[in-house]
Amino acid sequence: MHVKCVCRDCTETDILASLQPLVVSDLKARTVWLGHPEKCEEKYPKNAIKNQKYNFFTFVPGVLYQQFKFFLNLYFLVVACSQFVPALKIGYLYTYWAPLGFVMAVTMVREAVDEVRRYQRDKEMNSQLYSKLTNQRIPADMIFLRTSEKTGSCFIRTDQLDGETDWKLKVAVVCTQRLPALGDLFSINAYVYAQKPQLDIHSFEGNFTREDGDPQIHESLSIDHTLWASTIVASGTVIGVVIYTGKETRSVLNTSSPKNKVGLLDLELNRLTKALFLAQVVLSIVMVALQGFVGPWFRNLFRFIVLFSYIIPISLRVNLDMGKSAYGWMIMKDENIPGTVVRTSTIPEELGRLVYLLTDKTGTLTQNEMIFKRLHLGTVSYGTDTMDEIQSHIGQSYAQQHQLHPIQEVRRSVSSRIHEAVKAIALCHNVTPVYESRANGETESTAAEADQDFSDDNRTYQASSPDEVALVRWTESVGLTLVNRDLTSLQLKTPAGQVLTYYILQIFPFTSESKRMGIIIREETTGDITFYMKGADVAMASIVQYNDWLEEECGNMAREGLRTLVVAKKSLSEEQYTDFENRFNQAKLSIHDRALKVAAVVESLEREMELLCLTGVEDQLQADVRPTLELLRNAGIKIWMLTGDKLETATCIAKSSHLVSRSQDIHVFRSVSNRGEAHLELNAFRRKHDCALVISGDSLEVCLRYYEHEFVELACQCPAVVCCRCSPTQKAQIVHLLKQHTANRTCAIGDGGNDVSMIQAADCGIGIEGKEGKQASLAADFSITQFKHIGRLLMVHGRNSYKRSAALGQFVMHRGMIISTMQAVFSSIFYFASVPLYQGFLMVGYSTIYTMFPVFSLVLDQDVKPEMALLYPELYKDLTKGRSLSFKTFLIWVLISIYQGGILMYGALVLFESEFVHVVAISFTALILTELLMVALNIRTWHWLMVLAEFLSLGCYIASLAFLNEYFDLGFITTPAFLWKVSVITVVSCLPLYIIKYLKRKFSPPSYSKLSS
Repeated sequence: MHVKCVCRDCTETDILASLQPLVVSDLKARTVWLGHPEKCEEKYPKNAIKNQKYNFFTFVPGVLYQQFKFFLNLYFLVVACSQFVPALKIGYLYTYWAPLGFVMAVTMVREAVDEVRRYQRDKEMNSQLYSKLTNQRIPADMIFLRTSEKTGSCFIRTDQLDGETDWKLKVAVVCTQRLPALGDLFSINAYVYAQKPQLDIHSFEGNFTREDGDPQIHESLSIDHTLWASTIVASGTVIGVVIYTGKETRSVLNTSSPKNKVGLLDLELNRLTKALFLAQVVLSIVMVALQGFVGPWFRNLFRFIVLFSYIIPISLRVNLDMGKSAYGWMIMKDENIPGTVVRTSTIPEELGRLVYLLTDKTGTLTQNEMIFKRLHLGTVSYGTDTMDEIQSHIGQSYAQQHQLHPIQEVRRSVSSRIHEAVKAIALCHNVTPVYESRANGETESTAAEADQDFSDDNRTYQASSPDEVALVRWTESVGLTLVNRDLTSLQLKTPAGQVLTYYILQIFPFTSESKRMGIIIREETTGDITFYMKGADVAMASIVQYNDWLEEECGNMAREGLRTLVVAKKSLSEEQYTDFENRFNQAKLSIHDRALKVAAVVESLEREMELLCLTGVEDQLQADVRPTLELLRNAGIKIWMLTGDKLETATCIAKSSHLVSRSQDIHVFRSVSNRGEAHLELNAFRRKHDCALVISGDSLEVCLRYYEHEFVELACQCPAVVCCRCSPTQKAQIVHLLKQHTANRTCAIGDGGNDVSMIQAADCGIGIEGKEGKQASLAADFSITQFKHIGRLLMVHGRNSYKRSAALGQFVMHRGMIISTMQAVFSSIFYFASVPLYQGFLMVGYSTIYTMFPVFSLVLDQDVKPEMALLYPELYKDLTKGRSLSFKTFLIWVLISIYQGGILMYGALVLFESEFVHVVAISFTALILTELLMVALNIRTWHWLMVLAEFLSLGCYIASLAFLNEYFDLGFITTPAFLWKVSVITVVSCLPLYIIKYLKRKFSPPSYSKLSS
């Protein structure tokens, strides 16, 4: 498969390019001349991707700005810089600059590695000239001029553009396709007029003009003639002319830069950090006040602020980031959820605090595998168990069509309705049979190129919708088989093996606005012209002739969970079609309002059509959807299903999937179109209690326009909400509404390109690698392979990530607060002098070598076993209350730090009054032992690495004593008096906390301990 451009040289672009979305209103239409780039007056954007954040000159300033715009790092930068001022200098410079430098070095190395990878990827992609590509993505938006396929068409794959895995049929410009040789493309005088770049990937308006003929040739261009960037040519060789490049391509215009998501835990810790800073300033002011504000008190105030700077630990951010990386690694290594990928490592704890889950339906809750289930003719209904009967009627119809005996005519009339319905289904679609060549394994789009091999073993179907394929496969199963299709005709094989040819005169593709598709065909043998149409019941109800069964049966099928299509036909005379064709061609050549004019012409045919049948296909549920949704509901998570399907189908899936429990009522929000109707319906809904809500996108838009706050408040009280007929934009809007009106965290999950906006808008986005491609998966924060994996992802990994991060963050802050308390006690004893207690390596080693590994080992802790968390999902509700990290728990840690810091400092002064010169060695040794014991106190489930970290840190401290002669006297610290007195101080600082923990677990145990005991 090859792609070639006849206009200009440029390089490949990619859908994942992180370019800022272009303001579409600033773009202009353009004229592109074939083979004559010098005639193109418009300037094209450079067709290259640039995913780099920085360049050689902006890297260091850019990274530093991103780091120091946060309060914590900026605070330590100011403190470190203050040590260059002699009057403010407290200790050695490396005491302050080494930790800050380490944090910055780690950040810069990480950013540099990512930047180099982005640069290498950009360079590799941008160095590929696209004059000839083999099985690669189309590099720019092009108009399809010519193909090697005899049909004048080709298939493309658009999975990375619109999320759909089905192949799309594209058509070459007739004028250029008919040229005798490829070289003639460069000799003709022709140009393409293209509308200005648009966001809509499903529409295009343009004209092709050839000026060197007599008369001039004008051909209208539509979406069928386009090859958008990032799609793949799946068959044949294509040649095109580039019309949009770079940031003007549809793929880039529809790629928004995802925002940097910040977890709620990070915001809470940031608030606590500011509280600590306030406490630090207050403590410094108290010290200066107790001095009596004598002398240069302002300088002393700043010195005290520097002395107490460790109350805000610079290692907090490093520990949390390393912990989050560890959580991500654990998630991806979990064998129970294989294939899970963590794409955003900064918010794993968000998985443990979700209240709202917004989910897509098709491909997420359902498999997106369509199976034909029902055919309804108004008076009789046929299911999968009546296939033989339908096949018999089809066979009789074709066998009797040339018989004129009365009895045979009666038999024929019995089968005629079924025959007409099946025939319409077999003809009205965009499906193309694809044959696998037995010689070389290559696919051919037509049976003619496969030597008329119509055997079933090498034929597959390709279409833009799985519903279409399901319908064509069903007609094959009952005896009417689609065996060949090209741009101008299609062929059906009857049960008797006869091949019938039908010529395609016009085809009207399905759009989200029209909700229907149609085709006009001419039968080869009779010359009869028939207009077939199928679509959603809401679109077809006003088109078909009056009937008394359509609405009722559509509702019945929808309640069974079936997706319905209404099929109709209309016979046209030669005169009627000729008149239509003239008006239709004239409308297609319009430059202004082309779509409206074309739609108006087509609608002139859509009147009083004969209703043939109603079809129903089933989209099967994903594996273990029911138990997973029940698990999430028991965990207190409110689930909202957002789908584009009709109300009845969405309601049925909500029931069958157990999104709505059996004991719950469902309130169907009736259709409203104005403020008064919305007010009445909201009042009716307000009187319901513990009731699930089902609402359409149109009614939702009206409610949000006039009663946004009231509606969101009522909807948030519902255990489940279903929004049907919902557009991708509305999905993202609903996420924003929940985030705006509630303080709870939201999660969005989907599998298609139409779910990307919703996924990126949510606090936590989860993508499923499904049949609709990887676009949702790549845009998400977490990627899973099956919906059922979300249960373990939230209940187990979400719980552990949140609990561990909360414990780690508070313990790191405790580590800074306890040493600051000791500093405050020490300064107060020495007449409030701003003299540091610990200097040099002791301060650096305290938060790194001596305590880092035990503290970080808290990332391995767990309060509940995974099996228990899944068995009792009710435990998840406690996490959403945020009790693991709150001002209450923070205050408790502050009190603990004050108590232990006071005991350690005063204990050292009281017990070692005669050896006061050794107060540093005494208090620091007791401090290290206390920290190791406090880590052990907080561990709920021991891991062998935790034990190793404890003894390794203690061993490192004991071994380092021999090298710290500046701070420790080896002769003194090896005496029995030193050992037992330090032990007493440590026991007094820790034993009461162990006792309190024992009493609390005995008389007021947490809920999870009751289950595990």
